[in-house]
Amino acid sequence: MTTIDEKRVYSDREGTTTVFVATELGVARVEASGDIIGEFSLAHRCAARDIAATDGTLAVATDEDVLDAAFSPLGFGPAVAVGFDGDDLLAAGEDGRLARYDGEWHELATLDAVRAIDGNLVATAEGVYRVSSDGIQHAGLTDVRDVSAAGVPLAATADGLYRLGNGWMEVLAGDFRVVSATDGDAYAATADEVVSRAGDEWTDVSLPVDDPIAAIAFGDGVYAATESGTVLATVGDGWRSRHLGLTGVTGLSVR
Repeated sequence: MTTIDEKRVYSDREGTTTVFVATELGVARVEASGDIIGEFSLAHRCAARDIAATDGTLAVATDEDVLDAAFSPLGFGPAVAVGFDGDDLLAAGEDGRLARYDGEWHELATLDAVRAIDGNLVATAEGVYRVSSDGIQHAGLTDVRDVSAAGVPLAATADGLYRLGNGWMEVLAGDFRVVSATDGDAYAATADEVVSRAGDEWTDVSLPVDDPIAAIAFGDGVYAATESGTVLATVGDGWRSRHLGLTGVTGLSVR
């Protein structure tokens, strides 16, 4: 088993996927080859609350600031959520401040209890908000825990999983906490159940662990992390898992 060394960050290698996991002790970097989870290290020590990646770059929300791919502070202040809307970074603060970063911060709105950001969608206790050139608009629902903007938008809420069509339509009932999707595939999770979508059909997913899933992301395969620090991967032939020894997982991104 690889020893975690916070001073060591493994370099990118051909044929591998780099997965970053946000935890209460810092950001872990995990190398995966197909569904084999290999070397891992603590890339940066901090209280990481959320993490997002796009086109080779990375952003981390911490209790002190938003960090870039080099783990340098961007001057936002304490953050609870980050996400990328195209090339622009969106971040939400402890005080509800939502801002866009394009080299400098531009405040967009103040929202109550932001939980997650994906694309131009923001999940909050008061529902989904959409960021556009016209400003911030409430897009419906309540008590939203997570949101996915890819393809047909999906929202994980306290009473169900919803997709956006002619308004928000319930897909599955339940206390959903996590959702992640591509244009075609999707995964969502409650505290004790994981489901996946291929086409229009949702089916139960059997995992080799019982701990609640904290985050799911897509790359060369599908990657997930439990709250207690187990990382899972599949490329379609079943799931493999490995425990990192890091607890308090809050997010996962593939770069």
